[in-house]
Amino acid sequence: MKRVPLMVLASFLIAALQLLAQSVWTIDPAHSAAQFQVKHLMISTVRGEFTKTSGTVTFDGKDYSTIKVEAVIQTASINTREPKRDEHLRSADFFDAAAHPTITFKSKQVQDVRGNTFKLIGDLTIRGITKQVALDVEATPVVKGMNNERRIGAQASAKINRQDFGVKWNRTLDSGGVVVGNDVQIVIDLELTQ
Repeated sequence: MKRVPLMVLASFLIAALQLLAQSVWTIDPAHSAAQFQVKHLMISTVRGEFTKTSGTVTFDGKDYSTIKVEAVIQTASINTREPKRDEHLRSADFFDAAAHPTITFKSKQVQDVRGNTFKLIGDLTIRGITKQVALDVEATPVVKGMNNERRIGAQASAKINRQDFGVKWNRTLDSGGVVVGNDVQIVIDLELTQ
């Protein structure tokens, strides 16, 4: 019978303890929002949100570099406070919600941790097209909620080009501009429960 070297066993135990130290935090949809803004006619900014989000964050509650995120947004839940525009945004011209019912994000790594801010690098999938994006994140400390549950908050932001994800519809204006800008600013406000 072969004996396991002490160093191998110690490494295995350390890895197992690190995994046990990780906790799963769930997005609280009642206190979270996935928002965006984009230029209209190159003169004003239209803001909207996706009202149905879900997902989990694996985090030890202390070291932000340990964070792993998986999030899902229901594409059809888009809301810009204008029903006709929302219907158009759900169509094949934009998000094609019937064929692509979800937008997903899966983190790959954390970079540049400075106190409670960091960059979260991951794969964003829209309309079946996956691109790597970097979210700038600012997290809050862990607090106790109304029922003594542990909660944490965060705000994440990024700018993407919608054309990169196949959201290509547009029209050229007589003045030379376009109806919809390509740059989309994303802001995600999260509250998570352990």
